[in-house]
Amino acid sequence: MTAFGRPGAMHPATEASLRAALFTTGPYTLTEPAEFGETSGDWADPATFERPPDMREAAAWEWRHPGPAVEGPTWGGSLEIVSWLLMADRCVPGPDRLDGAVLFFETSEEMPSADDVYRVLRSIGERGWLERCAAFLMGRPKSSSMDRRLDAFDADRFRAEQREAVLRVLDEYAPGKPAVLGVDFGHTDPQFTIPYGGTVRVDGATRSLTAMY
Repeated sequence: MTAFGRPGAMHPATEASLRAALFTTGPYTLTEPAEFGETSGDWADPATFERPPDMREAAAWEWRHPGPAVEGPTWGGSLEIVSWLLMADRCVPGPDRLDGAVLFFETSEEMPSADDVYRVLRSIGERGWLERCAAFLMGRPKSSSMDRRLDAFDADRFRAEQREAVLRVLDEYAPGKPAVLGVDFGHTDPQFTIPYGGTVRVDGATRSLTAMY
């Protein structure tokens, strides 16, 4: 919901995706942004809302094992919340419901360590979910927040360490599985709308992600 209170205005890519999800039906191709943001000023300071937040150059989405297009229903969300659901065994789908699914996860402003990311995804792998899915998506990591501000060097290192953790799990539990890392649907800006439980197409041949709204 912070996208609605973004200083200046909602990011155009966020707005376009949200409008498509709310007011249209059919395929919507997610377009890689040229820049992204992850921090803002103090929300208690009115001056924070007088200009758009700082942005920086966005790394390209990383495609692993791209191949023919696959599509399926989505399941996932914030990795921290998913970990709580797994521990409580609440709101967790049966394994066969994930056959052919597109799993998607992202990390929040709490900025879990690479080790924590690996452990949660490993637990998901032990359930057999990673091998059952049709494709795997990982959101662009939030690598700086109001409570924990990292400079550019440390933020780059944080993202690199999380990337290695994700790839390690995929190599162990879903070798050869189509995967896209750094997609803009998480706690960074802009933020694409993913149809939860709806269909997403992952096309390695054209390097495109399409949400079916």
